[in-house]
Amino acid sequence: MVNTILFDFGDVFINKNNKAKQDALAALGVTQWNTALDNLEDHFERGAISEHDFLKGIQQYSNNASLNAIRDAWNAGIKDFPLKRLEFLQKLSHNYRLFLLSNTDTIHIEKFEDDAGPSFYGDFYRCFEKVYFSHEIGLRKPDYEAFRYVMNKHEIQPKRALVVDDKKQNTDAAAALGFQTWTLNPEKEDVTQLFKKKVLSLHEV
Repeated sequence: MVNTILFDFGDVFINKNNKAKQDALAALGVTQWNTALDNLEDHFERGAISEHDFLKGIQQYSNNASLNAIRDAWNAGIKDFPLKRLEFLQKLSHNYRLFLLSNTDTIHIEKFEDDAGPSFYGDFYRCFEKVYFSHEIGLRKPDYEAFRYVMNKHEIQPKRALVVDDKKQNTDAAAALGFQTWTLNPEKEDVTQLFKKKVLSLHEV
């Protein structure tokens, strides 16, 4: 029986639009996201480099865009957080141990908190026993160690825990460690359908 749920953040709770981000970056001259930029993003999401160094790294592929313009473009894909998802999570927190484990960076989190406001994001964070962002713990999914970090900190039994993520490589890694998983398709599914999709039984706990 599941008693613990590890949630992703982007496209699970907060909506994202990757095309909007790509278009915004392309308007600044960054038309191809190459291997070097992939590595740059990986380091930034692990907290291994500063926001300034990350933006400077992108700048060299742009048409001499300002760091502020690049920052805005990087955030262009961060969209809304429907209230119904927060309300669902608040109800869920009465019956399950909840954790947030997200690959993200300081720029995106600041954008979310600025847009949402202290009351909303405070209510959101309080739903979780603990919130883990990759840039704070230095670990990034789908690395097994990101999941093991949370498991070991909180004595979580994978067979009694569910991982909800929109990326298959992340749920595949979780499944390999013994977790139950739901690869949520944000185009067709919503996290509030957790029980309707029969991912969990209403009588799990």
